[in-house]
Amino acid sequence: MKIIIPMAGRGSRLRPHTLTVPKPLIPIAGKPMVQRLVEDLSATLPEKVEEIAFIIGDFGETVEQQLKEIAANIGAKGSIYHQEQPLGPGHAILCAAPSLSGKCIVAFSDTLFKANFNFNSDEDGIIWVQKVDNPASFGVIKLNDDGIITDFVEKPSNFISDKAIVGIYYFKDGGNLKAELQYLIDHDVKEKGEYQLTTALEHMKQKGLKFRPSGIEEWLDCGNKDNVLDTNTRILQLKVENENLVHDSVITENTVIIPPCCIGANTVLRNTVVGPHVSIGDHCVIENSILSNTLIQNHTNVDHANLQRAMLGSHVQYDGKASDVSLGDYSSY
Repeated sequence: MKIIIPMAGRGSRLRPHTLTVPKPLIPIAGKPMVQRLVEDLSATLPEKVEEIAFIIGDFGETVEQQLKEIAANIGAKGSIYHQEQPLGPGHAILCAAPSLSGKCIVAFSDTLFKANFNFNSDEDGIIWVQKVDNPASFGVIKLNDDGIITDFVEKPSNFISDKAIVGIYYFKDGGNLKAELQYLIDHDVKEKGEYQLTTALEHMKQKGLKFRPSGIEEWLDCGNKDNVLDTNTRILQLKVENENLVHDSVITENTVIIPPCCIGANTVLRNTVVGPHVSIGDHCVIENSILSNTLIQNHTNVDHANLQRAMLGSHVQYDGKASDVSLGDYSSY
């Protein structure tokens, strides 16, 4: 089994945090979101993951090495591919053409899930979906009486279905997907100005391949600051029983921690109330403050602050203001 992860997008809705860190590497409850995606998928897939192909932009060698380590940590090979132009999700996936063979999972990196991904791998394809209130913002499916998908429609202007494709797909033969995506590129078949994965799925269906839907329990979006904070809260709630979320090296002085919280290595908390639903990275110093529903990355200092629903990057100096602030790396406020 292979996992293909398109993640070359700029993450503009999450700026300023994505100006210095690719969105899939923003930490959620102490781990980059792409790492949580990989771990959750590999834990419940019916077969061992042999390779993870990451499709990225110009993220640099350090990020590429980090991604390879994420794959290695679950015993898989990490492959790096680059998408030079933002030409749509279909084009992004095809950038990993050498890895599109055999059984493949395609998973987009900006959402996390609570789901059981144990399925019949002999099916032609599985598409994970969830009922939504605003289907015009999503790719959606229609089903026949046998539970087979009959239509894939990208962001319909008229109501077609409320079953939205959440961004995880299984293909028994990645070669079929590669051939259809290549056809789109060769014949310049675009929809809404981009090469769409749903167009390739429709072509595959017309050639006789059968796709079934599968549901998920929860769909956790990481598209913007508020979504990231909400997802951080939910992941803390889900993981608190299974992960040691407060590192043994954390130093506390006259401090109260209200769980669930995630606090990284060598972080110091003085005269502070932290929690609930707070994630703090490594080597931070938080003093004389009250924090709740907040996400702070690494090497950040906070003093005399009352932060609620705040998001601070790495190497931030923040002093003395109550706010739902969102500050990127190397900021002072």
